Amino acid sequence: MTTLFVRHLTTYRYRRPVAFGEHRMMFRPRDSFDQRLIDASLRIAPAPRSLRWVHDAFGNAVAFAGFEAEADTLEFENRIAVEHFPDPVEFRIEDYALTYPFAYAADEQPDLAPFMARQCRDPAGELERWARRFLRQGQATPTGRLLMTLTTAIGESFAYRRRSEAGTQDPLATLHLGRGTCRDFALFMMEAVRSLGFAARFVSGYLYVPTRDGPRHLGGGSTHAWCQVYVPGAGWVEFDPTNGIIGNRDLIRVAVARTPAQAVPLSGTFHGSRADDLGMTVDVRVTSGAGPGDD
Repeated sequence: MTTLFVRHLTTYRYRRPVAFGEHRMMFRPRDSFDQRLIDASLRIAPAPRSLRWVHDAFGNAVAFAGFEAEADTLEFENRIAVEHFPDPVEFRIEDYALTYPFAYAADEQPDLAPFMARQCRDPAGELERWARRFLRQGQATPTGRLLMTLTTAIGESFAYRRRSEAGTQDPLATLHLGRGTCRDFALFMMEAVRSLGFAARFVSGYLYVPTRDGPRHLGGGSTHAWCQVYVPGAGWVEFDPTNGIIGNRDLIRVAVARTPAQAVPLSGTFHGSRADDLGMTVDVRVTSGAGPGDD
């Protein structure tokens, strides 16, 4: 068990004081057997008029802030501490799903169906052809090996490029360009495995980047994204194609959703002209054993 601390600071700056619309936040991690939330605080400046919490359709904790004051800076500082239990993936797969192809059990299919449905266009079947390259021709393919190979192949075949613009790149663009961000790779893998009949969902959260031993991870310094695939017997298993991580090692899960747009960490509006917007900065620090500094 490791205690991980996260300081997530987002700052919006404007040319003059502006009014703010409602802002939606997904900052609070999901409690589970492999991570336990032990402390959380949220500071917003200027202070909101109202702050309310709800659970969305996926059980994520979502906060909504309403404002009265005008300001030329809007700042959100989220601090959390979680007990993290790295879960070694042993792929204890049900016998019927040990090799691909297989069909999910009849009693699970209605619940998994929304996560099996393709969400992005692929008129010529390019994503499916890419995914089928990793199948054994003329014979069954071990399910665990297939998913691990797909994860590794994305990290090795595509170049990681950080992108500040909002939104997620279309998987076909990722395929053709050969590059993308962590959220692009997560969506690409989701659509690739969905083309093979797997249920997959998007995960938003944080990545712990060890500063001493171990390999350097990509995607640190900001929020991170990866995906989960439902494997009978193993359940929802984490796959981070950006870093080739299988399982929850170094990953702090905040939100899960059917599409990336449903798991945006922070969104909102302001009242003014586009020229008033001076941009946004995001700084995420994840540390182990001691909390982040106050600088």
